[in-house]
Amino acid sequence: MMAIQNGDVIRLHYTGKVKETGEIFDTTYEDVAKEAGIYSEKGIYGPVPIAVGAGHVLKGLDEQLEGLEVGKKYEIIVPPEKGFGKRDPKLIKTFTLGQFRRSGIAPFPGMPVEIETEGGRKLKGRVLTVSGGRVRVDFNHPYAGKHLVYEVEVIEKIDDPIEKVKALMELRMPSVDREKVIIEVGEKDVTVDFTPVLEEVDKNTLVLGEILLESDLKFLGYEEITFKPSVDELLKPEEESKEVVELEETVSEPLVEKAEETGKKEATAEETEEKPAEGEQKEEPAEETKEENNETEEKPKNTAKKSTKKTTKGRKTRRTTTKKTSSKKKTKAAEEKEARKE
Repeated sequence: MMAIQNGDVIRLHYTGKVKETGEIFDTTYEDVAKEAGIYSEKGIYGPVPIAVGAGHVLKGLDEQLEGLEVGKKYEIIVPPEKGFGKRDPKLIKTFTLGQFRRSGIAPFPGMPVEIETEGGRKLKGRVLTVSGGRVRVDFNHPYAGKHLVYEVEVIEKIDDPIEKVKALMELRMPSVDREKVIIEVGEKDVTVDFTPVLEEVDKNTLVLGEILLESDLKFLGYEEITFKPSVDELLKPEEESKEVVELEETVSEPLVEKAEETGKKEATAEETEEKPAEGEQKEEPAEETKEENNETEEKPKNTAKKSTKKTTKGRKTRRTTTKKTSSKKKTKAAEEKEARKE
């Protein structure tokens, strides 16, 4: 059977212990986790898919996976420098008891604490001692300076290109239904279409998953990686609203034209009511209306000046009539006088 090489995608079972104490701190076996008291309901148990050399497991373990064979069990020792690092005395800090009490904390040895630095960085540590109003906190990793022992078994080596992509998706996005995702693999290119599961997966999960998966696929040697939708598309929540706006803009033009046509039709209808078509008989107005119409036809079009001119004209007419009547009487009297003389 061929040995595992760097870049291979495999499924791996393991259990990690601290050599000095035998404490189990990590495992892929559910029953072992429960026995060791480190079981988590949110944890995913079973052989984990990884790409050898990609840094998916602790560095000291990753480096020693090369050369292993599928189906065999191995024990791997990881030194501190390739595990959780050596202990750094500078990461042991001393605080006053008052600093803790002002935050409502009563410290005791072994108590886990988290402190935020001035730069906003959060450091996790463990209280070492509480004495004389002083509290010593160790910010080194709990397993720093420890030798680690890993019991490992390579369950499977994955050779099919599409199954490799699915395995890495399982590692990065375990909540995604991989059977619904559309995957196309070429010699140097990969296309992963998440469209069928968009309604089932949180958008932020997809964004982070695509970023990590792209890094993994590049490690395997693929040069062109395409995601549908892409990270940029997922980070644009207003994209959907833009499509709605574009749709409204497309529909708005004919709606405006219809509105203009409707306005023209209404205006035409009003004109038609004021000016009836030829041959159309008008209803006979009442007597009063006829007289008003006759008077209106003789009057000027300007209604404001209408009443003033009417009043003035009436007065002048009466005066003229009076003058004409007087002159006729005088003429008749003169003719009678001359006749008498004769």
